[in-house]
Amino acid sequence: MKVIIADDSVFIRDRMQQMLHSFGQVEIVGIFNNGTDALQALKTLKPDLAIVDIKMPGLNGLEVLKEIRRENKTLRFIIFTFQSIDDYGPLAMKAGADYFFSKVDDFDRVEQVVNDMLNVKLNQTK
Repeated sequence: MKVIIADDSVFIRDRMQQMLHSFGQVEIVGIFNNGTDALQALKTLKPDLAIVDIKMPGLNGLEVLKEIRRENKTLRFIIFTFQSIDDYGPLAMKAGADYFFSKVDDFDRVEQVVNDMLNVKLNQTK
């Protein structure tokens, strides 16, 4: 499974990269610190999953999500942010996010979603 990470925090990018590397079937095809580069990569690299922060330089995560959904309805999209779930969660889901998780409370939930996606993909190839 091909994954793109977009977050302006080096700490979060590194932690996410470590978590994803623990799965054998995950290939991180791009790591970006801004939304503009992430959007371009989503269009050209065509990953299976994007894990994107909301607040980033250039385009924010919601802008990236809205733009990519015009072209790609099947890309799995996780918004992973410090922003309020109550404020931004409904906006992200309306824009087409598959998941909205808090960086404070939900790191394990991201790991579980990735694991579930890998299991589904593995079962589809059997």
